[in-house]
Amino acid sequence: MHRKYYHVLFVIFGLFASASTLSAQQILGQRSEIGGGIGIFNYTGDLVRTFQLSSSKPAATVFYRSNISNVISLRTSITGGKLGATDQRNPIDAFAAQRNASFDLFLLELGATFEYHFLDWRDSKRRLRFTPFVFAGTNLFGISGVEQKNAEYSNIQFSIPFGGGMKYVLNPKYYIAFEFGIRKTFFDYLDNISEGNPSIKNYQYGNSFDYDNYFFTAITLTYTFYDIPCPGSPYR
Repeated sequence: MHRKYYHVLFVIFGLFASASTLSAQQILGQRSEIGGGIGIFNYTGDLVRTFQLSSSKPAATVFYRSNISNVISLRTSITGGKLGATDQRNPIDAFAAQRNASFDLFLLELGATFEYHFLDWRDSKRRLRFTPFVFAGTNLFGISGVEQKNAEYSNIQFSIPFGGGMKYVLNPKYYIAFEFGIRKTFFDYLDNISEGNPSIKNYQYGNSFDYDNYFFTAITLTYTFYDIPCPGSPYR
């Protein structure tokens, strides 16, 4: 692994440690949460230029969340699933149809993201049961099942996740959420197609200056832990 990825690892593990410290120092009634969810991975790159549901692959996530305030949270997560696409389905041009490339890999990511909730849904006086939210942070992801072709690269890479969604309270201990997130990478080999001479239109290659990205869309279920003694209202 390149030295720069060790630096990213230190940042992520530092955020994990910060989450634990913040949780330990929270006032009575503040919460920590665990949860999980199922969803899909999607990809954009040299085979698929725009988000397409037809290239969706199954994915799942588990996470721990530390609530820093009523509107800001720090989430650490592990997410994994399949990622793939093919030129056989809706090729982007005649060269892509001739290329007839495809890939199918397993991707696992370790992430730390901050969430911002637009509504103070934990305010007992307002008794809101929902809130939209946005998130952003940092990820490390690893891929397997890819045969390297004429290129050397690390299977562990860095990405920037960001996105948003909606949360809805089911009861004082459980709530569900829908989220959609983009993973901006700095890597052009998710589809194992890159390089080539940019001055020559060669169907065997893609655009080495256009990085591949992937997306995670999911429905999650969260369980909330309460400190003891509990406050009078579960939403306070």
